[in-house]
Amino acid sequence: MSEHAPLSLAVSWSAPAQQRAAEALAERLQLPLQADLPDAAALLLELDADGLSLRSTEAGAPGAVRVDFVGGALAHRRQFGGGAGQMVARAVGIRGSVRPSVLDATAGLGRDAFVIAALGCEVTLLERQPVIAALLEDGLQRARAAGGEVAEITERMQLLHCDAIAAMGDWQLPAPQVIHLDPMFPHRDKSALVKKEMRLFRPLAGDDDDAPELLAAALQLASHRVAVKRPRKAPAIAGQRPSAELTGQSSRYDIYGKKKLD
Repeated sequence: MSEHAPLSLAVSWSAPAQQRAAEALAERLQLPLQADLPDAAALLLELDADGLSLRSTEAGAPGAVRVDFVGGALAHRRQFGGGAGQMVARAVGIRGSVRPSVLDATAGLGRDAFVIAALGCEVTLLERQPVIAALLEDGLQRARAAGGEVAEITERMQLLHCDAIAAMGDWQLPAPQVIHLDPMFPHRDKSALVKKEMRLFRPLAGDDDDAPELLAAALQLASHRVAVKRPRKAPAIAGQRPSAELTGQSSRYDIYGKKKLD
């Protein structure tokens, strides 16, 4: 991960009802409370009636980012996204009745993991950046509280806050059949959503300069395959060459096959 200058980040809340939970979150993440700072922090992890969000205090900055598995883009994708025909589904080997166990070792906001779980797979999510993990945990909790189909899907998603390389090197659970990787890369996607998230997350997470080590650990652990998401024209991660590729309009998957899924 790239090194960055210390980032001004604080926890805030929007109403008195959220204060106690915000204070507990700040203590857990070892972050200051905005109320205790003389000046506004550059980034605010804010708790409100709709859950946890991350936003910039910079003038003209994009809006807040939160994890929402119930509505918005993921609800549309769940209903109309193409099911098992989606590139991520094909990449992890979903077809017919095959539903492999999947480890998403670079979980981020959990969108790919949610799609995979929505199609019936058990998914373990690893996220090493504490703030991103907190956003994801909040989204999962709200989805489970909402009930219905979304709650059932998120029950198939288990989040672990840990360093993926270390965790995969000392894995104590049954080995996943498939490992999904989406290392941080200098994205050139022009959509407003991607630009917004990258502007907020890149100072926190940096680029995944240890992607070769991440891939090597995944190849050692996965029993059947590793699927690596990359920008369409980006080079493959250094190390073992992929055995197959799936290419879309803006991204592709490099597939490292070990054993046939059936």
